[in-house]
Amino acid sequence: MKVTIYTDGAARGNPEGPGGYGTILHYVDGKGKLHERELSGGYIRTTNNRMELMAVIAGLEALNRPCEVQIVSDSRYVTDAFNKRWIDGWLKKGWKGASGPVKNVDLWKRLLEAAKPHQLTFTWVKGHDGHPENERCDRLATSAADGDGLLPDPGV
Repeated sequence: MKVTIYTDGAARGNPEGPGGYGTILHYVDGKGKLHERELSGGYIRTTNNRMELMAVIAGLEALNRPCEVQIVSDSRYVTDAFNKRWIDGWLKKGWKGASGPVKNVDLWKRLLEAAKPHQLTFTWVKGHDGHPENERCDRLATSAADGDGLLPDPGV
C-alpha cells in the first residue's frame, strides 16, 4: 500500500515554549477509495526540530502494516537527514556530526525504529507558501501548540 504522510511541527519560536505537531496520512485502500487520517498532538515544551520529528514518528507509528511511504515535510532538518544521507553518516560515526554530537538522538532512533518495515522517501515543500496539505498540517500543529493540553511523556 502507498501512503503519503504530510507533517509539520510548531514550537512557537521558543525552545522552552509549547510545541505541537500535525500529521495527515493519505492512502488508497484495496477498493480504490481515498482515506485521510489526521493526528494532532497537544503541546510539550520542546524545540521545533523535535516537533518535526514527532510529527513524522506519529505518522509512521500509526501504520499497521508495511507500506511504501512518502513523507512530505517543510522541515529541511528532517528531509536533508535522509535525502543528503546525513543519517547514514551519523550511524557510521556513532551519532557524531561535523560540529559535535547529533541532537535529538532519542527521536532519530525512534524514527528509524518506526521506519523499519517501510520503504521511505522524503520530499521537502516550502512551508507557508501555498502547498495545501502542508498548510493544513501547519494549522493542526499551531492549534496543538496553542491548546491547553499537555501530551503524555513520549517515553524518550
